[in-house]
Parts: sequence; C-alpha cells; structure tokens
Amino acid sequence: MTMIELIPNTNRGAAVDTSAYGFDATANVRRLHESLDAYNVTPLIELKNFKGVRSIFVKDESHRFGLKAFKGLGGIWAIYCVISRELGLTNPTLEEIFQHRDRLADMTFVTTTDGNHGKGVSWAAGLFGCKSFVFMPRGTVEVRAQAIRDAGSAMVEITDLSYDDCVKYTARLAAENHWHLIQDTSWAGYEDIPAQIMLGYTTLAYEALAQMNWRRPTHIFLQAGVGSMAGAIAAVFAETFKNNPPRITIIEPTEVACFYETMRVGDGLIHSATGNGLTMMAGLNCATPCEIAWKILRYYAADTAAITDDIAADAIQQLAKYGIVSGESGCAGFALANAALDSPELRRALELDEDSIVFVINTEGATDPDNYQCIVRR
Repeated sequence: MTMIELIPNTNRGAAVDTSAYGFDATANVRRLHESLDAYNVTPLIELKNFKGVRSIFVKDESHRFGLKAFKGLGGIWAIYCVISRELGLTNPTLEEIFQHRDRLADMTFVTTTDGNHGKGVSWAAGLFGCKSFVFMPRGTVEVRAQAIRDAGSAMVEITDLSYDDCVKYTARLAAENHWHLIQDTSWAGYEDIPAQIMLGYTTLAYEALAQMNWRRPTHIFLQAGVGSMAGAIAAVFAETFKNNPPRITIIEPTEVACFYETMRVGDGLIHSATGNGLTMMAGLNCATPCEIAWKILRYYAADTAAITDDIAADAIQQLAKYGIVSGESGCAGFALANAALDSPELRRALELDEDSIVFVINTEGATDPDNYQCIVRR
C-alpha cells in the first residue's frame, strides 16, 4: 500500500550548540579528506522548476571515493582520530601516520553495518594497513557483504541477529578482544567515535554549500537510519544559517521508523521503531536513533515522514531519468519530495510552494545492482 505518514515534531528541547560543526571548526576534517588520492567533490545536480518548486538540489554521493556511498567520509575520519590518539600524534598528515606501519598492522577495527558504513570502515582500515571485522544483520543480501570485502581489509559475516542486537554483539567482541569499535550510533558511555563519524560527514555539507554559492535552501529532506548523517547535516546548516535555518524533515521506511515513533510519542525521549523491519531500504533499517543525532534533530527537525518501499522505487525511476543512479536508501530524501509534490495536502503540510528550494542527498548508488535493475526496468 502506497503511503506517506507525516508527523510534526512537537517535543523540541533546548537549543543545541552546533559550533563544533562550523566551517572553521571542521577544517581538519576537510584537510584529511582532500589529502586522499580518491577524493573528489561529488556532483550537485539542480532540478529546476521540478513539479512546481523553484529547485531541487541533489547531492550525488554515489561517486564518493569509489564506494558508491557517503559513509567513507565518517569512517575514515573516526579511524584517523583513533590512530592519531594511539600513536600520540596531533593532526598528523598521512605521511606521518604511515611512518608507523608496524603499529598500524597491529590495530583492529570492528563495526556492525547494514551495508555502506561497513564498506567505509573496511576501506579506511585497509587504506591505513589495519585489520577490520564487519558484522551484518539478518536479511542482508550477499552482494552487500561482498562489496565490503572488496572495498578494503574486512572479514565480513552476515549474522542471524537484528541490527540492534548485532550492534550489542559487536560491542561485546570489541571489548573482549581489545579491538576499536567504529559504530555510527551512540549510547551512554559510547559517544566519542559516533561524534567523530558525524563530523566526518560535514565535508559533504560544505561541498554542497559551496556548490550552491552559499545559498540557503528553504527545505532539507534527510533520510535517517540511526540518524548520524541527518544530525550532522542539520547541524551544519543550522550553524551556517543561525538566524533562519532551513526547514528539515526526516524520512524513514514505514516498517522501521524510529524517529517517527520518537516524535509520535512526543515525550522527548528516544523510542525504538515498532514496525516489522522489512524494507528494501536496507541502509535505513535501524530500529533505534543515535542519541547524539537525536539531540540535534529534536531541536531542528520540523517533522518526520515514514514512506513505503514503492515511494522509494518511484524515486529511483525518476532520478534515473536525470542520469542519477540511486540505491534504495539513497533516494529516500528525494522520494519524499517527488511524492509530496503530487499531493496538495502534503505540499501544505511541508510548506512547499513555487519559491521553495529543496536540498536532498543521494546517499548511495546501486548497492544492490540486481534490485536496482528490476526497479528501473519495471
């Protein structure tokens, strides 16, 4: 059944300090990314006069680092920070780090992923000459696991656990084996690494702002799994446009919509998704929000939308017409715009009109090529 469920954020808390996400504060993040041989600024495609709005800007992360996804930005910054700390170095260059190859070879990184984050960790660990282990939740297709192996150094295992249980399992393994846990969600006592991962994503946002000539979008539609990317992007735009931040909407799959459930309950606390967890949007199949991300989004998100898989499929087909290859999770922000602009009721609810400038992120390319072909040929 085709459906978009939109719910307002009525449980806003106190204003959040976003200064850590400012342009000057994140200069070292960009310095690291720009020093990588694989670095290029990813495209920003403007769809002018799309269904009656002035513009939709699509930041296309399917070109990032050859990984077909944005996640490597956060993974490599977090691993760089761990390595720098372990080596006792402050803001080292890559050349300075590579002078310690023996110690790098003894470091092991581990994570849980539903796809793209694990690919980023595998790639980053391999780049530094470190070992890595990646564990994936049940229902993961083998092609996603193989992509992680191909990206870098990781040993990969698809478990029979849910995403949240897999995270707990991975955290336990890290503690028992003295490995470095690189997880993109936070909980009490585990906040530093997720915070660094989120800072890694700021490069994406500042690239987009420069490509838009620092023009303020009126709306930003951000997909969320645990919400780390959404929180980071929201923080950058809130810090950049302090007096008038863009209107932000969070998008999730209907059957695993933890921010939707959190806003629906409305008590300001985090609540896990209540759906059955079945969605083709595998990168968004996360049942509990990241606490750090929620602190930001609680204040800056106007609302959240839960969308069914066929809404995403329509968006994949639409983006393909513009030459944009988008995976099932990558299209979610655009999917809301594409569907909502056909609905007078949703246009009003989202405050979209002919002057609206919408910013969305295509967070991944065709990470499941067979399913992508089935969708675009349908």
